[in-house]
Amino acid sequence: MTYVSNWRGFAYVVFVIDVFARMSAGWCLSNSLKTDLPLTALEQAIFARQDTGHLVHHSDHGSQYLSIRYTEHLADAGIEPSVGSVGDAL
Repeated sequence: MTYVSNWRGFAYVVFVIDVFARMSAGWCLSNSLKTDLPLTALEQAIFARQDTGHLVHHSDHGSQYLSIRYTEHLADAGIEPSVGSVGDAL
């Protein structure tokens, strides 16, 4: 998740990247940091991928990625969550 300054404040953008296929699988742009922002990008990625078996979703400790709604959506899709240590995106 990143942000871009504009005349009205900030625009926030999220990309879900399929590292195996080396492509962006989903993305979303919004003017708020609510959980719907990364959730929409995740839903696009799930739709694009079709088969979600044996997938791992890696993210940082952002509150949107650790929210109940987001983690439940990962579980419903059968995607294993993975979170790096604080201050480390690896």
